[in-house]
Order: sequence, then C-alpha cells, then structure tokens
Amino acid sequence: MLPILIKNEFSRLRSVLFGTSQSIGPIPLAEDCYDPTSLHHILSGTYPAEVDMNNEMSAVLEIFKKYEIQVFRPSVIKNYNQIFARDIAFVVENKLIISNILPERDKEINALESLFKLISKENRFILPEDCHVEGGDVIVSGNYIFIGVYSGHDYSNYITARTNLKAAKEIQRLFPKKIVKTFELRKSNTNPLENALHLDCCFQPLGLGKALIHSNSFLNQVDYKWLIDFFGRENVFDATNEEMSQMNCNIFSISETVVISEQNFSRLNLWLVSQGFTVEKVPYSEISKQGGLLRCSTLPLIRD
Repeated sequence: MLPILIKNEFSRLRSVLFGTSQSIGPIPLAEDCYDPTSLHHILSGTYPAEVDMNNEMSAVLEIFKKYEIQVFRPSVIKNYNQIFARDIAFVVENKLIISNILPERDKEINALESLFKLISKENRFILPEDCHVEGGDVIVSGNYIFIGVYSGHDYSNYITARTNLKAAKEIQRLFPKKIVKTFELRKSNTNPLENALHLDCCFQPLGLGKALIHSNSFLNQVDYKWLIDFFGRENVFDATNEEMSQMNCNIFSISETVVISEQNFSRLNLWLVSQGFTVEKVPYSEISKQGGLLRCSTLPLIRD
C-alpha cells in the first residue's frame, strides 16, 4: 500500500501526482469551455500548443528529479486534457478524498484508478453526490482546512462555481478535530479578472509563515481581513488583479523554504527571495492560459 500524509502546504514534499499534457486533443470550442481564461485565449487565438505545454511540464519534472521526489502520472487518455491533477482529489492527513468534479471531467478520475488502488481502501473517500468539491478549493494549514466556496442562489449559473457549502460541512464531519473555515469566492464565467476559479487561484500559505493573497477575489472583504490578521500584514504578498489572473498565487512548495514559480513572475519572485525562499523558476505561461498553474497541476501525496 502507498502511505499518504498531508498536514500543510509546504512541508518537505516526498511524493506527488503530476498531471500530463500528453495527447491533450484539439483546441476546444468556445461553448465547451468551463473557465474564462481558456475562453479568452480560444477567442484570441492564443490557446497553448501541446508541444509547448509538454516542454513546460518537463521543466517541472526536472525540479522534482533534483529534489528526489517520487512522481506518479495519470494514465494517458487520447485527446483529453489531464493537466490539472489537483482538481481530481486531495489529501488531508492520511485520507484521500476523491472529488465530485464537473461531469465533463469524469474520465480524469478513471485515469487515476491504478494509483488510487495503491492507497488503503479505508483511507479513500468519495463525498455524497450533492457535495460538490474540487481540490483547488481545499487548502490544509495545520489545524485549519481552508475551503473556497460559492453559496449564492445563482450557483447553478456559474460553471466556475466548483465547491459548495455541503461539501465543506461533509469535510468538517470527516475531520472533526480540524477547524474548517470557508471563504466566499468571486465568480465570473467570462471575465478572468473577476473570477477566482478556486481558492488556490487567490490564496496560498507558504513556509516561513508567509502567504500569497488577492483581495478582490473574496466576495466578503472580512474574509480577506481575517487572512491578513491570521498571517500578519508584513508576511503577505498582495497580488494585483493582473497577477491573480496570471496565477501568481498558484506556485508550488517543495519545502518550507523552496518553491517552484513561473519564471516571468518578476515582482513575486523578487519578494520570495527577499523573504528567504529559494525560487526554482520554470516556464509555465502557456499552461496558465487554461486557468491553472503549478499547484493546480500537482496533487501532493506525502509531505514530512
């Protein structure tokens, strides 16, 4: 059996599932998009090419190799997007929760069946069908589980609304000793600057007590203020609207002091170095055109 253990977002990574851009298929039709960033690039004629995305993911694999991290990959499905492994499942403590994702993405779960079978059955969970959740909305932080949700009466109108309050309540039931705190996220089906697809698009705790946050992504500014008070203003990188849409908050921690970041995130990368981090820079701007970056592409299985 494969042991799993996740207590936070930044302890030393030992094992990870990393998505794949192999055989991603043709450029989607605009009407088939389920995020506004992809839609924008399809309509603009700037949607990424598979060869470029393969090169970007290969650069990340080299970083994993450098730090001797065990890497699992999904079984490749022909002409199917399998880049964003984080959405498919998530680990809290020693439990794997398999997400209730968009029906259009069900095959992504099937492609991970061989991996899931390596994890003890009593540690695998699927929430009730009406508990909508994707892994990008779930952030483990010590005693806390932070969850991005949308609870508006118009929830069904937003294909970008991926996690509901029912899921948060069920996760609280599974982890009664944890504090589950929800954050209402801003949603838009068409405007990338006004849409926080997942919580990790606008917030991420890092090692050394630091955090990345974008204020406008939170529908209730009291939530943003709570995070500022929790981490301390001096420990927070405040992302601009443009930086949020470019996915600056979606970098990935190898350890408490080492992160992987997109090479063009100039202001963020300088801030990270000034705060004591080693920044492993990779090209990932083509993959970001689909509304996700490094955290979205990874599903950590074991951290120290």
